[in-house]
Amino acid sequence: MTFSVIARCKRTGMFGIAIATRPMAIGAKCPFLRPAIGGLVVQANGDPRLGPLGLALLEQGFSANKVLRDIIDSDGPDNIEWRQIAVIDKDGKTAAYTGKTNEEWAGHVAKQDFAVLGNRLTSERTLTAMEQAFEENENLDLGDRLVTVLEAARDAGGQVAGQHSAALLVHNKKSYAWVDLRADEHDEPIGELRRLYGLYVPLMTYYDTRPSNPSMPRDDIWRKEAGVAGGPR
Repeated sequence: MTFSVIARCKRTGMFGIAIATRPMAIGAKCPFLRPAIGGLVVQANGDPRLGPLGLALLEQGFSANKVLRDIIDSDGPDNIEWRQIAVIDKDGKTAAYTGKTNEEWAGHVAKQDFAVLGNRLTSERTLTAMEQAFEENENLDLGDRLVTVLEAARDAGGQVAGQHSAALLVHNKKSYAWVDLRADEHDEPIGELRRLYGLYVPLMTYYDTRPSNPSMPRDDIWRKEAGVAGGPR
């Protein structure tokens, strides 16, 4: 009961995934990214162990198509039909698979620099709205663009059982995430993800810089010095 988008920003080279579902903790189970390498999303009745396998193959320089084929072969015919997987490689090429046992409506679209996929959707309109939202918002920063895709999916009907969990993961050039935000057990998790993202945007550079500059002030002091609103409620 999940829909997601995986993408590369042509302007910055960043990779990102945004995902929403009914059960909690979707951000801990399905999105896998590595800077300058690419990533994959493993959903439906997914196996999180396929994520590190896919990343290892991408790190070796394999294409998205090759990585997907190897994952399918590794998972075996008894399991793969329960899965829904999308892969993006360092060049922005994508490949996706929707197993036959996925609950309707289920499907995917895989294009250069992005793929959208979903299962147990209210209709194909959800996926079409995601595709259009990504293609029509190339001027946005990647995180903003991905949240916009989730919002379009929700507004087009989302999934049959509704959404109660959502996550956004973006990697830039360093080994740790540029953005890693989650909303769980929420009546409107995509709206909550949008709120959290808006609060986090001014802090992106702060958290990206501080690991190599530990003398930076605490975030609350930094906010005041920089004139940035927000912080703990």
